Amino acid sequence: MSSKMRKLRKSQLIDYDNAAAGHAGVLSDKSGALIVKPCKQAEINFYQSVESHPELKYYMPLYMGFLQLNQEATDAAAADLSASVPPPTGILEQRPNSAGAIPVTETWEPSNGAAIAADSGIVLENVAHGFKKPNILDVKLGARLWADDSPAAKRDKLDKVSGETTSKPLGFRIAGMKTYVGQIAEPIHHDINGYRKYDKYFGRSLKVDNVHTGFKDFFFVEGAEVPAKFARRVVKRFLEDLQGLQEVLENEETRMYSASLLFVYEGDGEQLAKNFVVEAEMLDARAKSGDRPESAESVEADNDTALDAEDEEEDEADLASSLPKIQALKMIDFAHAQFTKGQGPDENVLHGIRSITAILERIIR
Repeated sequence: MSSKMRKLRKSQLIDYDNAAAGHAGVLSDKSGALIVKPCKQAEINFYQSVESHPELKYYMPLYMGFLQLNQEATDAAAADLSASVPPPTGILEQRPNSAGAIPVTETWEPSNGAAIAADSGIVLENVAHGFKKPNILDVKLGARLWADDSPAAKRDKLDKVSGETTSKPLGFRIAGMKTYVGQIAEPIHHDINGYRKYDKYFGRSLKVDNVHTGFKDFFFVEGAEVPAKFARRVVKRFLEDLQGLQEVLENEETRMYSASLLFVYEGDGEQLAKNFVVEAEMLDARAKSGDRPESAESVEADNDTALDAEDEEEDEADLASSLPKIQALKMIDFAHAQFTKGQGPDENVLHGIRSITAILERIIR
């Protein structure tokens, strides 16, 4: 996170309406660069603990801090986004009670997508910010969707949803998506401002034998003038992202129940084509500028070499942030996530990632 201090007050926030799925109540700053998601303390704790897991952190939205949502919009209530990030808290564990069991909440009512009743909001980068016409897909991961402390009623409901959808057999289901289709001649009822929206019931209607069509609808969009060759290039880039994420999760010990994968890519065909060209030019210029003989002074001492490596990492980060927006893949929704030392990788989540990878490979054959 930048060392520059930035304050954010509740009065500066507006409703965020660019989500493809999830709970209501998400807010945004007026620039659209940040979102504030109402959440419980457990999610804040997880984001803080990820600070000591940089490989996983790379595949999550940038965490800026948190905001107290129940305070008045005064100077005293301002969220100091640089100071709100405490040092990493290490491994999160659910604590057994005196009987040795993890406590379970007995009362529960389904939210049905309503806003989360929470005093705090987590402040994150808006992954879709900077795209001209972002296409957004939210995929819920896991065959098991409930955490150990979930009450029986919640377990039963989520098991039923899992068993009736692709969640159980494939380890994922499409939770929602929106695609830019432009001003097509005969818009259908769910075309809004040039976007076609697919809600959670669309995803629940898909089965193992046809769920690939949902991904085809997301990547090969009628009306947006995205050539098939560009759509395939985007899919291939997501496949690389998925492979990287899979390798990270195979080397972490976590349990992330009801976490999601967020896919975002440029949905305006003309802008997408331009971004591919500009990216290639920037990377080519970078390669040429770096093709210089190494000076003797640069390797004179180990500490100089270490400094050079740090500078190179910073340069790479600066380059990545300056490249035009083409696609982004992030894990989101960590209300029921924790590090679980000694329990091995999260095969519940990995099952879904492997299934998605196989489907994306299929649709570009």
